[in-house]
Amino acid sequence: MSALSLAPRALYEEVAELLRQRIFARELEPGSWIDELRIAEALGISRTPLREALKVLAAEGLVTMKVRRGAYVTEVSEKDLRDVYHLLALLESDAARVVAQSASNEQMAQIEALHQNLEAAVDNRDHFFEINETFHMLLLELADNRWRDQMVADLRKVMKLNRHSSLFKEGRIEQSLAEHRAIVQALTQRQPELAAKRMSAHFTNGLQAARQAI
Repeated sequence: MSALSLAPRALYEEVAELLRQRIFARELEPGSWIDELRIAEALGISRTPLREALKVLAAEGLVTMKVRRGAYVTEVSEKDLRDVYHLLALLESDAARVVAQSASNEQMAQIEALHQNLEAAVDNRDHFFEINETFHMLLLELADNRWRDQMVADLRKVMKLNRHSSLFKEGRIEQSLAEHRAIVQALTQRQPELAAKRMSAHFTNGLQAARQAI
């Protein structure tokens, strides 16, 4: 047996994940000050792992560190949204193009099955949001480019500061579902450029909804 063993997950990583989920759930509102002392006491930890966790979240764009003022949950400006959605449209439309060209029949069946789950979740916003995220992650996984995956993961964390609330715009879930339906059709018909075009349009429409949710 090797003397080497896997180290347990660092405490600051666990704290970062906890705060990340609280930010996404809007328990910590955009623009709000993060009370380090109160959070450390509530978690029963020192401020050292908390501060390390905040550095991680700052690197992800979820937290903004202000000199002599502490940490704040990042507020997403309209320019931030435009920039993030622009890059996601480029990266994910390219992934859709690759999938339309190279996915196996079994992988296409997996995409169709996941889309059917999305169709069934139209009356449950939270579940719809989760499956929608899984759908996009599946396309990225099938496109198989770890550098693109890394960039998209970081961008989607910032998008989540606003993304969930944008689904509450009247009619957006139904519109998003129709866009997904069109993307899946292009994928399964092996039309790379059409799949890319429809994915790009999906993000253009998503941006419009997100801007109204600011």
